[in-house]
Amino acid sequence: MGVTLRDVAERAGVSRSAVSRTFTDGASVSDKMRRKVERAAAELGYSPNALASSLTTGRTKLIGLVSNNFHNPVFLQVFDLFTRGLQDRGLRPLLVNLSDETDPENSLKMLRQYSVDGAVVASSTLPPGFSQAFRATGLPVVHSFGRLSSENHVPVVGIDNVECGRIAVREFVARGYRRVAFMGGPETATSTIDRLSGFQEEAARHPDLEASISFAGAYSFRAGREQMQRLIAAGPAEAYFCGDDVLSIGALSALKDAGLSVPGDVGLLGLNDMEMAGWENINLTTIHQPLREIIHSSIELIVAMLEEPDRYPEMRVFPCSVVERGTLRPAPKP
Repeated sequence: MGVTLRDVAERAGVSRSAVSRTFTDGASVSDKMRRKVERAAAELGYSPNALASSLTTGRTKLIGLVSNNFHNPVFLQVFDLFTRGLQDRGLRPLLVNLSDETDPENSLKMLRQYSVDGAVVASSTLPPGFSQAFRATGLPVVHSFGRLSSENHVPVVGIDNVECGRIAVREFVARGYRRVAFMGGPETATSTIDRLSGFQEEAARHPDLEASISFAGAYSFRAGREQMQRLIAAGPAEAYFCGDDVLSIGALSALKDAGLSVPGDVGLLGLNDMEMAGWENINLTTIHQPLREIIHSSIELIVAMLEEPDRYPEMRVFPCSVVERGTLRPAPKP
């Protein structure tokens, strides 16, 4: 049997209610009592029962982490940063795998079953209405990597995907590419739509550019590889903005198998700057998305919403920058 609250009370010479108050956030207990109880608990190796505490406080300290792209290795970094960040705040993550689910009702049902205190939707492909459905039920929610919009009714933390599309074209022009292409993820994904919008907008400013567009079926290695194989058969462009690192790595695999050199024959530019992109055998030039800052800010917001559920739904936008590696022609020197 483990050490119980009663054991701690007997060791400290206090009532069980005093021990309970000591380990209940916000409960009234004197400093002298707290020191006595904590010393007894340390001597016995006692840890408060989280389930029992939730029955007392009405708070489970569970935060639903909802995502829909577990095929993308970048999610391992996202999951690692989120779980450690929540745990450091005394909160516990409850992972919800959407897979191909786009109806928020099933996720809401699961989160209600576990009585979560709040939720973070971590997805760059889901529309704003998904997280707004959470907010409509009164559940505090933050949309990480979400779409920026003046009509957002929930806090959104992420990047300007439209600007990333512009950055890609500016990089291509600066490096002397003339036949350029956008190879996005799923055509209906909000991140794909916005990155394409910026790409086309910037390309239109350069009449000498020849720009083409295509889409992969998913943000995955296989989808990127298969789409690039189709593009190679039709005659590849000089450089591709793949819209995601994992698509770029799939495209890189297809190009090498076809006997084409990167960046000699074809250039590649990714987006995310996930850890794998920097591996020596990949060495992907990419647009850095500040994952750590986005996740830290998302956790900060959800914690604030637990105390103030009706706080104004702000947008936090982080800038991106190009990470120079080896899959594009060298950038011109200033």
